[in-house]
Amino acid sequence: MPKPTEKIWHNGQFIPWEEARIHILSHVVSYGSCVFEGIRCYATPSGPAIFRLGDHVRRMLDSAKIYRMDLGFSAEQLAEAMVELVRVNNLEACYLRPIAIRGYGEMGVHPGKNPVEVYIACWEWGKYLGDEALTQGVDVCVSSWTRIAPNTLPALAKAAANYMNSQLIKMEAVTNGYAEGIALDANGYVSEGSGENLFLVRDGKILTPPLGASVLPGITRDTVFQLARDLEIPLTETLIPREMLYIADEVFFTGTAAEITPIRSIDRILVGSGRRGPITERLQKAFFDIVNGIAPDSYGWLTPVRQPVGVNS
Repeated sequence: MPKPTEKIWHNGQFIPWEEARIHILSHVVSYGSCVFEGIRCYATPSGPAIFRLGDHVRRMLDSAKIYRMDLGFSAEQLAEAMVELVRVNNLEACYLRPIAIRGYGEMGVHPGKNPVEVYIACWEWGKYLGDEALTQGVDVCVSSWTRIAPNTLPALAKAAANYMNSQLIKMEAVTNGYAEGIALDANGYVSEGSGENLFLVRDGKILTPPLGASVLPGITRDTVFQLARDLEIPLTETLIPREMLYIADEVFFTGTAAEITPIRSIDRILVGSGRRGPITERLQKAFFDIVNGIAPDSYGWLTPVRQPVGVNS
């Protein structure tokens, strides 16, 4: 359960945590009409800094556009609200959750006359798959549930409805003793985890499924693309058959919550030597050195919280 903070941002105003409530007949409750983001703010020697804020805001606006939701706020306004929220709650490190929902109004599938409500919350949150996962790796399975097909729900949108599919994948995995599940796409190729993108390493080269394999365009996924390029590690987007999971030298998840988490085994088959591999470790080090303020932020990925900033900071 998230530890309550003092304030939540709602439609341009800060309200007490306990007052962030919706009506049971809000459109989102019956029909899942919601888009959202997950963003991390890291503690650095210079103070708290939000990771790739502008890119997260852009993806949220893209998700809203796909679902014909007018949020009523610009990218700059949303970014500034998130910076101010962290400042108001006096947090050094946290997880931010901006949410846009269709609220209380008419009942029925068509949401055109329901108001769009925008909330932003933040709270302290540790490692999504456990503190030891970053070094020891996690045990996962290939799910019996298929990832949503691109002509059913738009995988490029980070929408609440998509995560009903993710819940099935996650619940099945946990019930069977795994930390996470990997879903295949509608054509039987590797897609992603319940809430993470997936990468494989084979013979020193990184492979990852393309967006067409029903994967979310992850911000941390894109971060790995850029880090791998600068570390001169070859990376290719390609369709990946299931059996590649079993013969890969390394496999790892990426995501805002998971960050860069190695996978130790898949379907009880050890990945490589059954421990974090050297390429995963190199990428982790480069990533955490930047977000923790140890290495220079040459990419401009960190938005400092203690100074007034815009979306492009």
